[in-house]
Amino acid sequence: MALPDELEALTNAFSGHGIHEQTLISILGKWHPEERKSFRKGSPNLFIEDERNFERWDDHRVKLLKHEFMRFKNAVVLWTMHPWERDARLAKEALKKGPQSYGIIIEIACTRSAEELLGARRAYHSLFDHSMEEDVAQHINGCERKLLVALVSAYRYEGSKFRDDAAKSEAETLSNAIKNGKPIEDDEVIRILATRSKPHLQAIYKHYMEISGQNIDEDLDADLLLKETVQCLCTPQQYFSKVLDMAMQKDVEKNTKKALTRVIVTRADTDMKEIKDEYHNQYGFSLSKKIEDTAHGNYKDFLLTLIARGG
Repeated sequence: MALPDELEALTNAFSGHGIHEQTLISILGKWHPEERKSFRKGSPNLFIEDERNFERWDDHRVKLLKHEFMRFKNAVVLWTMHPWERDARLAKEALKKGPQSYGIIIEIACTRSAEELLGARRAYHSLFDHSMEEDVAQHINGCERKLLVALVSAYRYEGSKFRDDAAKSEAETLSNAIKNGKPIEDDEVIRILATRSKPHLQAIYKHYMEISGQNIDEDLDADLLLKETVQCLCTPQQYFSKVLDMAMQKDVEKNTKKALTRVIVTRADTDMKEIKDEYHNQYGFSLSKKIEDTAHGNYKDFLLTLIARGG
């Protein structure tokens, strides 16, 4: 009969993000048939008692476990991809999944440099024989289409110079558009967010706070795409910290979970140190500690190795 501590270890190995491979090897590999039967009997969250008197895997749990076994492989494949290919494939996958994944397109369009975004668009041509812009326009409807096409088409100025008086004026423009309702339908809002440099937009963010008394993203709670656009452009480390923390919560759906791999792989060479600092500021403990507590096995080890790269 399987020992209680072994059953508990196996349950833990099958839960969370990734799979604790060494636990499976050390315990399952030496179990005899009666011990495996005891495990099946004692794991109603994994197995169902069949009407023909045997314990069978819950099909839904098998599907979930396949995703967990794949996490390490997917992380390694993404990490070894050229960044242009990686972003092109992430954008294509987001378009296939629909509105709940459009934030990934915003993330790519707004947190990459002008050259990185241009490279992703070039890779998209090679991989899919379409432009990213035309696929975004084809798959997305309404006001969201205009915003997202403008964002993925952008090639922003990346210098430090901007006119503060223009930033202040455009902060007022954004404030008025938000007060009037449906700012995503306002052409001036889209022009500002899709064409202005990031230093210019960060100055707008500051002036908006002075005008309205709160941050612009706080006034955009009713419009998630615009809210994520502003966060990715103006406060990307805060945005990524929140995405990472949400991905590591218990019982979140699989697309939310996948953000843990995506964010760490895509930011490890860019601003991971700043993200780690921001995560600690927001949640009071380190990102590495949260990953230690949440992820398992080779997947956990790989993520910890990546986030350690930035110091």
